[in-house]
Amino acid sequence: MKQHLPRKRQSGLSFLGLMFVMVVLAGGGVLAAQVFPTFIEYQAILKATNKAAAGNTVPEVRSIFDKQAEIDDFKAISGKDLDITKNGDKVVASFAYNKEIHMFGPAFLLLKYSGRSK
Repeated sequence: MKQHLPRKRQSGLSFLGLMFVMVVLAGGGVLAAQVFPTFIEYQAILKATNKAAAGNTVPEVRSIFDKQAEIDDFKAISGKDLDITKNGDKVVASFAYNKEIHMFGPAFLLLKYSGRSK
């Protein structure tokens, strides 16, 4: 007499499930590849803002910022876009700007960046 052992159900990821996971990961990778350069640009702008805040007058701060923008090669904002104020005896430069990234069709990703000098 032959005994029948109960069959265990196979577990794992199906081919369609694997394809779905790969499409989601690829979409996330494409999005990250487009967002990462804007974040690097933001870091360069923040560094330039901190250096520019060493100036004493508004034209001097804008000039220092524009020179740093040429060195770091960013064009999202310029010295005229800075909001320059005095906090006591310290110069504070701040900025805000938007970056749009086209995703597909009519869909865009809007990134809002802002910062200020230390």
